[in-house]
Amino acid sequence: MIEVSIPEAEAGLSGLLQLLETKKEDVIIVTRNGRTAVKITLIPEPAGSKRIGAAEGRFAVPDDFDAGNKEIAAMLMNGPLLPDS
Repeated sequence: MIEVSIPEAEAGLSGLLQLLETKKEDVIIVTRNGRTAVKITLIPEPAGSKRIGAAEGRFAVPDDFDAGNKEIAAMLMNGPLLPDS
């Protein structure tokens, strides 16, 4: 932990941030008139979630899942989206 005054923080903000980013310091306290005004820390990286395969094993795909592909493609490419009722 390092403690600096507001003028010191203003003059050396880039250097203070670099201390945090390189893990040389974990907290920087900025003081005003000798009293703590602000505590600066790094924002923790969010835990990454597994996106690809996230639903693996949660449902079963029916064997005939692709059965209507040709019919759907023909409606989208060659005909109206909604057939006459």
